[in-house]
Amino acid sequence: MLNTIEANDRTYRIPHEPTVVFTIDGGDPDYIDDALARGIMPRLAAMLADGGQYRLGASEMPSLTNPNNLSIVTGVSPALHGVPGNYCRLEDGALELLNDPRFLRAPSIHAVLAEHGVATLMVTAKEKLRRLLGNGGVPSVSVEKAAETGLPEYGIPDLPRLVGTEPPGIYDWDASHYAMRIGLAAYRARRDLRLLYVSLTDRVQHAAAPGDELSDRFLVGFDALLGEYLDEGFVVGITADHGMNAKHADDGTPSVHYLADVLEQAGVAVHDIVLPITDPYVRHHGALGSFAWIYLPEAEHGRAREVLAALPGIEEVWNRTDAATVYEHPLDRIGDLAVTASAHVALGGREQDHDLSALHGALRSHGGRHEQPVPLITSRPVSGPLAARYHAGVLRSRDLHDLVLNHLANPDRGTARR
Repeated sequence: MLNTIEANDRTYRIPHEPTVVFTIDGGDPDYIDDALARGIMPRLAAMLADGGQYRLGASEMPSLTNPNNLSIVTGVSPALHGVPGNYCRLEDGALELLNDPRFLRAPSIHAVLAEHGVATLMVTAKEKLRRLLGNGGVPSVSVEKAAETGLPEYGIPDLPRLVGTEPPGIYDWDASHYAMRIGLAAYRARRDLRLLYVSLTDRVQHAAAPGDELSDRFLVGFDALLGEYLDEGFVVGITADHGMNAKHADDGTPSVHYLADVLEQAGVAVHDIVLPITDPYVRHHGALGSFAWIYLPEAEHGRAREVLAALPGIEEVWNRTDAATVYEHPLDRIGDLAVTASAHVALGGREQDHDLSALHGALRSHGGRHEQPVPLITSRPVSGPLAARYHAGVLRSRDLHDLVLNHLANPDRGTARR
């Protein structure tokens, strides 16, 4: 019987116990730390006290949903899986949302397992991710389309009937919990499921800081559902696709540099400002994050860098070849310059093109270096060759499947503390 598979030059053990990886969209470690300190996540706390472990890792850059979810499920960087943002400009100049499987250049671990007859499932809150995650014939569902779909691969025609309630809307605060409920219900219907991936939505994190009432409600609900997975015997891994920070002044005014406006006012010719945070969920961030690509004539590069360096809060400006190396990006899908901003500054194109009237509240967003730290949590002690790197805090979220499938101690091998 096959015990391992090869996916993107890594070897993974085939799980013989039900295993789930949760990606908390926008799950900045500050949310987890605050919740544990105040005792509002008792099941997570008990899991950690009983041998589970919690360290920090890093997400991919830019710290956005699509590139990071794809890195987590493939185990490789955007340079290899081909998705460096939610949105990009292709070589022919077309601006595209990177939601279509044709953009993928590497299979997911789940797809390779499915090829070998292992029952896997991808659940996501956002439909924009479902087609990407389901690439390669992996059964996949989204909360956003749950009322219209089932899981015919597993003989499940009706998701709301399976879960027992109708799905919330994608902007409802509990949409993430419904994704977790789908995974639980599917497992209870099909006990042969071995690897689940459950990706949440950051609707709450875009609206609420750690300790806010809405954030607490979300985390309490997550904790209760985590407990149900643990009670079912799941091996659990938890990470985030990115963190989250306030991008506004004390009075709630957005702190934004509109790069096309700034550069053109300085006399710099600009072809395009591409904001890779751009996606269909405009109420979350209004396409404003802390990372941007700039397309402009080569003769303008020097002057553009001078102008950008003078802006408060601009932290990095790399040319295309350097950015591809520093961020591990595909050369053909990134700009002439890559720009990042500080924790509390966002980047836009032209001010007139950003409608912020529908935001959930004051601007909270992500995309830069300061949203790269993410939790790496496992339900059992990490052991073996990756243990030293895990405890040193140098792993990435893309290493989590390697951790949970290959490097967790068996229950009878003792416990470890956080």
